[in-house]
Amino acid sequence: MTLLASTLWPGLAGALLLGICIGALMGLPRGRASLISAASLVALLAILGGLAVSQTVPGQAGLWVDTALLMLATYLAGCLAGGAGHRLTRPARP
Repeated sequence: MTLLASTLWPGLAGALLLGICIGALMGLPRGRASLISAASLVALLAILGGLAVSQTVPGQAGLWVDTALLMLATYLAGCLAGGAGHRLTRPARP
């Protein structure tokens, strides 16, 4: 996984920056629908993590699973950081 991260660092940096921008623009999820979609992304992250750890997908498809796991985790971390920054810098709504 470290070799994969060192090879794909430009894509990971792009996913992080995109996540920060989206999180800063949209903020953290507040509504019921947005919480459900955020929970489904976390569930997808858990499924990809389980597949990557158990190494059940061999070959190139396994590489795609590992890459998707890294990209999604980096994007969600960026969204969380951007959303937290949005909440800290914006005044609270009544």
